[in-house]
Amino acid sequence: MVAVALVDRKGRVLVQQRPPGKPMAGLWEFPGGKVEPAETPEAALARELAEELGIQVATESLVPLAFASEGLGARHLLLLLYVARNWQGTPEPRHASALQWVRPGEMRGLAMPPADVPLVDALEQLLDGTNRARDSNPAAA
Repeated sequence: MVAVALVDRKGRVLVQQRPPGKPMAGLWEFPGGKVEPAETPEAALARELAEELGIQVATESLVPLAFASEGLGARHLLLLLYVARNWQGTPEPRHASALQWVRPGEMRGLAMPPADVPLVDALEQLLDGTNRARDSNPAAA
């Protein structure tokens, strides 16, 4: 599985809410999905973002950040998290109940799937310095 933290110019991250009828309905997660056979993780993310959000992301703009590993009974989930700061289009909730832009620290107050929770720490560490620098320099906002 692959997911992405889309980071806007204000240092906020896009999360989507899982729709009713899906496993873990109502939880907030990073956009992403499954990697198809013979597909690179980056190509899978570009495809998933086009399908789920209607945006285009160049594979070379996806930067790997962290991964989470979780046992799911007889199966095992490995979730790769990438960061993207550049994309084309405006995200729309095509396969989600809702979208929202949040600061990394605000994610701790959201109900998220267990595999997404440890990824918030890595994202917060990455963006904390960026957000502090931007907040102290209003011209950068």
